[in-house]
Amino acid sequence: MSALQVCGLLLLCCVTFSACYDYKTALTDSLLFYEAQRSGKLPSDQRVTWRKDSALNDKGNNGEDLTGGYYDAGDFVKFGFPMAYTVTVLSWGVIEYQDVYSSTGNLDYARKAIKWGTDYFLKAHVSANELYGQVGQGSPDHSYWGRPEDMTMARPAYKITASSPGSDLAGETAAALAAASIVLKSTDASYAANLLNHAKQLFDFANNHRGIYSDAISDASGFYRSSSYADELVWAAVWLYKATNDNSYLTKAESLYEEGNLGNSNGGFDWDTKTSGVEILMSEISKNSIHKTKAKSYLDYMINSQQKTPKGLLYIDQWGTLRHANNVAFLLLEAVRVGIGGSSYTSFAKSQVDYALGSTGRSFVIGYGSNYPTHAQHRSSSCPDAPATCDWGTYSGTQPNAHILYGAMVGGPDSNDGYSDVRSDYVHNEVACDYNAAYQGALAALIKLGQ
Repeated sequence: MSALQVCGLLLLCCVTFSACYDYKTALTDSLLFYEAQRSGKLPSDQRVTWRKDSALNDKGNNGEDLTGGYYDAGDFVKFGFPMAYTVTVLSWGVIEYQDVYSSTGNLDYARKAIKWGTDYFLKAHVSANELYGQVGQGSPDHSYWGRPEDMTMARPAYKITASSPGSDLAGETAAALAAASIVLKSTDASYAANLLNHAKQLFDFANNHRGIYSDAISDASGFYRSSSYADELVWAAVWLYKATNDNSYLTKAESLYEEGNLGNSNGGFDWDTKTSGVEILMSEISKNSIHKTKAKSYLDYMINSQQKTPKGLLYIDQWGTLRHANNVAFLLLEAVRVGIGGSSYTSFAKSQVDYALGSTGRSFVIGYGSNYPTHAQHRSSSCPDAPATCDWGTYSGTQPNAHILYGAMVGGPDSNDGYSDVRSDYVHNEVACDYNAAYQGALAALIKLGQ
């Protein structure tokens, strides 16, 4: 057989079986995306060099240093709730697949990505019952198109307190710090211990002063309105149990699960809803069989009954379609790891990841494959290097973004697989930190399985 025939056969196999995606490169690139989202003073080992120091004057109401953390999406607000979810889920992936991160040369980068978030959360947690949950204001931020280092608008900071509580925000941040402590304890035990101390304080704050954070931080309600805090309380308790092995946290998780009536939830997993993530984790650590039953019920529904596009993508919501599909993919692969489901779960999860990487003929991950988005709604990557002008004229132009935002997964197609690569389509063509979190974990899981 000639070399040309071999190549043709391999191409046929790739198209027919979706078997030829380079998950290792996709994993590496996803971590580059998080470097591109960094706010604050960038480190000397920053690999995304077209990004520069920015938002160096972010401060709390009493002058507290709130520099650092991550810009949320294609804009420059720092929304603490989805940022904390992102760090929790990134940590979950590293905890379960550390060997994959190590073998692909990504473990150090993953730890740094997580620590970039936790360093900020430590600054934001200014006292036991005070946590800054947002820096920047949605409307003024969205009225600006340009580089983050050129921003001149006011960036007010907003916090939750005992009198204006946010159990969801405090709980998710506690979960992020607890999960990150597991990742980081082998390289910096004292830092990990500090994370855990803050996680315990934040859990107590969340549990003892109940409220929905987007009621306290009204500007967030237009962007990341929380539907409930019951799931975050359980989620935080579970991660604290995993980080401490203290049975009191497992007992607390079980009682909060009952109190919050999570057993009657239909499930779900994203920045707002942690219920099905709770069920997977509790399936490992709890003796109560309801958790495996609920996890399997949700995932079976996703595979068998949830709406899908004609080309097979799970369609849960028009916003961040690929994000939701890959969140489910990660949970399916985690379910297999803990003994729920089998090969059908793995193959369906793989199909969702492969859709993002190009199984329909186009990639939805920037910089991956030969036909990827070049006009994502993302301010900093759209801007040419200074001193070139970057403004709303840049936004409305037809030119590709000036920089390749490697690894970022865009929102994705509509319910009929329709997609247009235009900057103005923020529903389908924006990127966000939370979009990549479970997707990155799913990539690691598929590498582990040798897919």
